[in-house]
Amino acid sequence: MDNRAEVRDFLTSRRSRLTPEQAGLTLYGSNRRVKGLRREEVAVLADVSTDYYTRLERGNLSGVSESVLESLATALQLDESERVDLFDLARAANTGNRRRRTPVKEQLRPGIQRILDSLSAPAYVRDNRLDLLGVNALGRALLTDLYDGGTTRPNLARYLFLDDRSRDFYVDWTRDAKDVVASLRLQAGHTPYDRGLTDLVGELSTRSEEFRTWWAGHTVRLHRTSTKQMHHPVVGDIELTGEALELSGDAGLTIITYTVEPGTPSAEALQFLSNWATSEPAPSSTRETTS
Repeated sequence: MDNRAEVRDFLTSRRSRLTPEQAGLTLYGSNRRVKGLRREEVAVLADVSTDYYTRLERGNLSGVSESVLESLATALQLDESERVDLFDLARAANTGNRRRRTPVKEQLRPGIQRILDSLSAPAYVRDNRLDLLGVNALGRALLTDLYDGGTTRPNLARYLFLDDRSRDFYVDWTRDAKDVVASLRLQAGHTPYDRGLTDLVGELSTRSEEFRTWWAGHTVRLHRTSTKQMHHPVVGDIELTGEALELSGDAGLTIITYTVEPGTPSAEALQFLSNWATSEPAPSSTRETTS
């Protein structure tokens, strides 16, 4: 797999957002024809030659050492997510077709579903493509739009970008949608051979101008915790704190669970949602494999 375009887009976008002042460089004159830093300025900051950095920015990370990557990450002031993405891109460039494909989980282990069912908070398990492989009753009640068609494996990215109801459900839709793009961007660098992920990105890029525009910005983000404000069709406004817990025994799978601050209107709304969920017919198992 040739990931030169991905590398080029990543490095040029990071260079263009960083000003000489932010990088601690002395600025001589005001006639700058480039947005952000020049290539030679990044080279100085990373302690490499301009020719070598130019080669890197053209997408050639073949043979690059870890020390150079560390210097480059420091020079471009990359955050943790961006640093992870840079190292993933370099790893893909240096392993090429020799890299083994990690099998994608198609089913959720019964033990993990039992964990979900034992939680008193809304919870689900997603894979790196944002497919929902498992959910508990309260999670299904919270994400009712995703399951109203009877699907056993909804996808959060498709819901956000292809289902207009998501714009009413997520109070800050733009922020949450951008977070989804950033999460998928990070996964694309980490698992470049995931055909399902590639197909998903292609579908969303074709059908959503917003997705296509934000994808081109190459923003990446590690998803660990976040606050979500939702407008549920049954209980109204509710603010939840999401926590991401990676399953070490199931590579690529993450449990997402939501909690609320006790004694708040959101806590009352969640209790109402719980009562509503128990009054609804029991959902069918979400562990069924779909094609």
